[in-house]
Amino acid sequence: MMKSKWSKRNKKILILFSIMLFSCSPSDIITVYEPEQKIEEKPETPKILEEIINEDFTPIGIIEKLNPEKIDDNYILVNDAGANRVYLINKDGKLLYEWTLTNNIGNDVFLLPNGNLLASLEADDPQIQLGGKGGKIQLIEPNGTVNWEFIYSSINGETHHDVEILPNGNIIAMVWERITAEESLSTGYMLDQDIFPESIIEINPITNKIVWEWKSLDHLVQDHDKTKNNYGVISENPNLIDINYLPRNGITPSVKGDIMHANAIAYDEINDAILLSVNFYSEVWVIDHSTTANEVNGHTGGKFGKGGDLIYRFGNPQTYLNSKGTRLFHNNHFPNLLKGEDTGKLLIFSNGNDIKQSRIYELELPKTYLLRQNFNNEPRVSWSFTDPALYSNKVSGAVPLENGNILITEGDFGFWEVTRSHEIVWKLNTTGFFWRGYNYSKNAPEIKLLGL
Repeated sequence: MMKSKWSKRNKKILILFSIMLFSCSPSDIITVYEPEQKIEEKPETPKILEEIINEDFTPIGIIEKLNPEKIDDNYILVNDAGANRVYLINKDGKLLYEWTLTNNIGNDVFLLPNGNLLASLEADDPQIQLGGKGGKIQLIEPNGTVNWEFIYSSINGETHHDVEILPNGNIIAMVWERITAEESLSTGYMLDQDIFPESIIEINPITNKIVWEWKSLDHLVQDHDKTKNNYGVISENPNLIDINYLPRNGITPSVKGDIMHANAIAYDEINDAILLSVNFYSEVWVIDHSTTANEVNGHTGGKFGKGGDLIYRFGNPQTYLNSKGTRLFHNNHFPNLLKGEDTGKLLIFSNGNDIKQSRIYELELPKTYLLRQNFNNEPRVSWSFTDPALYSNKVSGAVPLENGNILITEGDFGFWEVTRSHEIVWKLNTTGFFWRGYNYSKNAPEIKLLGL
C-alpha cells in the first residue's frame, strides 16, 4: 500500500480547510489545497489505494459546488490523455479507482457492462505520427489482465482515436490509410504529397480477423482534374466526399497529409449505421453498415441503396457546396447517440476553433437518413449550451446524466455539469488533457464489479 506523503504543515492546513468548509454555505466554491509533494507513481496493479479508502483524501483539483441540490451524485470515468491515466472519481473529486495501462492512451478508454475496459492505446512504436495516434486495441479485466489485444500499426495504416463495440461483440475502429503522393494525384487531389484518408475496420475479437472495411478513398468526388474517374460536380454529389475540401478553402492542417482527421466513431443500432466525426470537415458522416464486403466498396446496395457512399452528413453543408443548410460545427468531437426516451437524438461538442467559442448541441436526427441536393439537410437543434468561459480547441465532449443534467468535458480545463435550463451546478478544474468523461451510476454492474 502507498503511504501518504503529506507533511505536518499540510495536515494542519487540511484541518483548517475542513473547519472553514464546514462554516461555508453549500453553494460556496471549494478551493483545494494541493500538497507540495504529489503522488506521481501509479499502483503496480489496478487496485483500490489506501488513500482512496481513507476518507481523509485530497481532491484531484478545484471543485465548485454551485448548486449541490441539483448535482447528479454518480461517478465519472476520466480519460486523461495528457497523463495517460484512466481513473474513476466522484463529485467530491475523490479518486475511487485507477487502472494501470500497458501503453499510452490513444485516446478512448471506457467500461463495458462486464467490468472490462475497452481501450484504444498507442502501439509500442506508432508508425503514423498524427494527433490521436493508436495502433493497439485491448480488452482489460478489472484486475488489469489483458484478455484480448489487436495490433494494427504499420507505415501503411494505423488505428487511432476511438473504438466502439457492436451488439454482436465485434469492434469497429478508425484507421488512417497512407496514400503516397503519386497515388493521391491519381485521386484528383490538388497537392503533391502523401495523404492519410480515413477508413473503418470491423474486427471479430474471437478470430482477430477484419470482417468488414469501409474506405473513404472509394467514395470521392472532385472537380479539379477532368481526367480522373471521380471527376464531378460537388453540389450534385452530396453522397460523395470532396477530397479537396481543405485546399479549396485554404485550410492547412497542422500535419501535412492529415486531410480529414476523423476523431470519433459511434454505432446507430436502429439503422445499422456508423457515424464518423470528421474534425477537419467540421461534420459527421453516416455510413451504411448493412453493406456486404463488396457493396461497401461501391455506390449501390445495402439497406439504403447507396453502397459505401454517405447516406447522411451534417454539421457543415459547405463541404458539399450546399447553400441551403446552415453550418453548425466549427471542428467537432464525440457524436454521442442517446438512448431510452432520447433515442434518435445526439449530443456533440463543437470546438469552435475559428470562433474561439465552444458549444454543445443536442440534435434530433432524421428518422430516415436521406441526402438531397439544394436542400437543408441539417438536423434540428433541440438544445444547446455555451458559456463565455467554455472553449477547448481539441478533444472534449458531453454525456447525459441520470437526473437530466449534462456532463461536459472541456479538454484543457476539466468538467462542467449543467442543467437543461443552462444553470451551471458543478465544476472540476484540474491539470490534464481530457479526451472524455463517461458517467457511471453507482449501482451500475460494471461499478459493482470493481468492489466499490
